[in-house]
Amino acid sequence: MESVAVVAVPFPMQGHLNQLLHLSLQLASRGLELHYAAPAAHVRQARARVQGWPAAALRSIHFHELGIAAFSAPPPDPDAASPFPTHIMPMWAAYIADAAAPLAALLRELSASRRRVVVVHDVLNSFAAVEAARLSKGNGESFGLYCGAVSYMVGMMHGAGHGLLRENGLEYAPMDAYVSKEFMDCAREQSSMAQAVSRGGGIITNTCRALEGEFVDAVAENLAAAGQKLFAVGPLNPLLEPDYRLDATAHGDQQPRHECLDWLDKQPAASVLYVSFGSTSSLRGAQVKELADALHGSKQRFIWVLRDADRGNVFTADADADTDRHANLLSEFTAQTKGTGLVITGWAPQLEILAHGATAAFMSHCGWNSTVESMSHGKPMLAWPMHSDQPWDAQFVCRHLKAGILVRPWEEHGEVTPAAAIRAAIETAMVGEEGKAMRARAMALGEAVRSCAAVGGSSREDLEVLVAHVTSPCVRAQRSYN
Repeated sequence: MESVAVVAVPFPMQGHLNQLLHLSLQLASRGLELHYAAPAAHVRQARARVQGWPAAALRSIHFHELGIAAFSAPPPDPDAASPFPTHIMPMWAAYIADAAAPLAALLRELSASRRRVVVVHDVLNSFAAVEAARLSKGNGESFGLYCGAVSYMVGMMHGAGHGLLRENGLEYAPMDAYVSKEFMDCAREQSSMAQAVSRGGGIITNTCRALEGEFVDAVAENLAAAGQKLFAVGPLNPLLEPDYRLDATAHGDQQPRHECLDWLDKQPAASVLYVSFGSTSSLRGAQVKELADALHGSKQRFIWVLRDADRGNVFTADADADTDRHANLLSEFTAQTKGTGLVITGWAPQLEILAHGATAAFMSHCGWNSTVESMSHGKPMLAWPMHSDQPWDAQFVCRHLKAGILVRPWEEHGEVTPAAAIRAAIETAMVGEEGKAMRARAMALGEAVRSCAAVGGSSREDLEVLVAHVTSPCVRAQRSYN
């Protein structure tokens, strides 16, 4: 019984599924036994959409399906008063209610034949920490994965934390304004559960000192007072080269290369604007038209991912039905921009697009996952925040990192941003003097981020410390939860 099993329990939304799967693959590549547990549809989603890893790497992970009851989730509503996705709460409620029992059974099974079971859970899934603490042999430990910016965590610290933000030109606003009340209530409940069982362990974050150094120090000091450690191990996403291609002979079977990458191969270096608003946002029809007019009028090359937010289950028969509402516009728009732009209405290989040498900048909703992917590949951002922590990320990139430009502030989410304003932002970022400085800043940040992940870098060292802790013979005691 000398083995250690690590069980990853993600929050079932794309940016969270992706981050924890990347972390799992990183840990598995260092010889750890990794188990990834989520509802069946989300296991399938995570596996289908992961980028930058060969199929052989995925086979190093043991995937487990946590059975949950069917839930009714409304489809995306582009015209809703709030941009916060409506399907999250029914999905999350079903997950919390039903996933704990099969997860507990998995942990007990692993615990019976392992020296230690370490649960790495999304901080929104603190029920997983409770189940780790319940292991009867006391050989369970848990770590939370925080999928947002550490600088936003500083805002949650009172006093000195807010002072540090002000010193850096940042203004903190609680997330309550950007999500639904039901979401915040559930998040606070999960946070309370984690605090009830946590004695040691720590928080793992998808960031690095090149992006958030002084904020990492502030949160690390705060956690240390509670006997916990902060592991800044980002970027969790693979760092791809501009000419990235998986070698099938070296790595075994691989996914077919997306056609957009062949299109990018034919474009000049640093000439293409990548436009995507993530997996949880839908644009109003009127806003789609204004954006189309802006892209056409700017005369800039572009790749535009035009799709609505994910459903609770992305594999349902009607999951791509939303593309029909853009059919008329697409027909005319693709004819107008033939040779200049490419529209993708399905899933796009974002990581590979951002890594490509032809990509110059990224118009984005500024989810933290997308932000880290963009910065780690040296691509500046045209910020268009929608909800959740995205307004913070947009502020952080534009004000603090100075590697982005704000297209539309969150406060105007109820309005349609006109084509002229969007076009002005595109032209500034792609051909203006301000954009030139911004692109240079992003490129320098990309190099610094990559240094953090290299041998001897701070992220690499934090990851090795985490692995050493997980495999240590000593198990930190946790408060029992019965």
